[in-house]
Amino acid sequence: PCALGLATPIAIMVGTGRAAQAGILIRNGDALQAASHLTHLVVDKTGTLTQGKPAVTSKQAFTINEHRLLQLATSLEANSEHPLASAIIQAADKDDINALPVDSFSAITGRGVQGTIDHVLYRLGNARFMTENSIAIEQAATTVTKHPAATPVYLADETKLLGVMLLEDPIRESSLLAVQRLQASGVEVVMCSGDNAHTVQTVAQHLGISQVHSEVLPEQKAEIVQNLQQQGFHVGMAGDGINDAPALAQANVGFAVGAGTDVAIENADITLANNSLDSISTAIDLSRATIRNIKQNLFGAFIYNVFGIPLAAGVLYPATGLLLSPVLASIAMALSSVTVVTNANRLRFINLGEHPQ
Repeated sequence: PCALGLATPIAIMVGTGRAAQAGILIRNGDALQAASHLTHLVVDKTGTLTQGKPAVTSKQAFTINEHRLLQLATSLEANSEHPLASAIIQAADKDDINALPVDSFSAITGRGVQGTIDHVLYRLGNARFMTENSIAIEQAATTVTKHPAATPVYLADETKLLGVMLLEDPIRESSLLAVQRLQASGVEVVMCSGDNAHTVQTVAQHLGISQVHSEVLPEQKAEIVQNLQQQGFHVGMAGDGINDAPALAQANVGFAVGAGTDVAIENADITLANNSLDSISTAIDLSRATIRNIKQNLFGAFIYNVFGIPLAAGVLYPATGLLLSPVLASIAMALSSVTVVTNANRLRFINLGEHPQ
């Protein structure tokens, strides 16, 4: 029975080792097995499909000048770790604009931030944040429409819109091929982002993604994963931020990119040492190859015993007088284990290809 006992663990050990060589860290054997059954992959946009390095490409002020617009914005974002906040702060640093003291600061998940500067309450965030606080944003519509791939960030005081900044996050060069590769392997890619509909649709069209969810809150990402699971699908989730943690935990397999937050990595089953979505396709391919290898090992070991045990028991003796020599039996037993180990080690030589960062 040695070969049967070795069939699964040796294949999982070699498979996870080969994944590690490709920069894919698999937490346990269950995750490796679950990845082979995925039918859908829900992916976040920022930092996963895009580079996660947005930059302020345009801005328009209405009742204040652009210098004041950027100064107020960077003041509100000074304590934020969001990628969009970093972009605004970098733009201010480039223009040598210093942040102002902020009182009563608060961050509203999925919407933006607010705080008091010089006894005036300012809000900075997305269109939903403005609408919920009765701030009209129609005057910025023309500017926003001219840049469909950009993410608009609005600044307002308690009563009116003060300006808008447009931030663009370049799509990773590897994302298009990664999405095509996943779709070719039978995995449907679903984009799920808290960004505005225009920006998300633009990215989705470029990458050939048909299922898109925009302006979603963190808890809604987990609901989207759960809804797909309730339809009988096996769902993976790929993300890099704190906002993705609930969905990563809900998914059958959670993938955290290497540049992700500690919370995202902690809630993921598989961590990608690099930031390429193509590594997920590699992980799925390797998972499927490992499961095939396990089945081959189990089948080979079972057939080996089906013939070997009766022969050792003397099934041919009444008819032929043949018995299996203890020496040959020992050699056969050793060879059965060697065969399983050798087959599992074939996983080490799978060509996973080059996967860009």
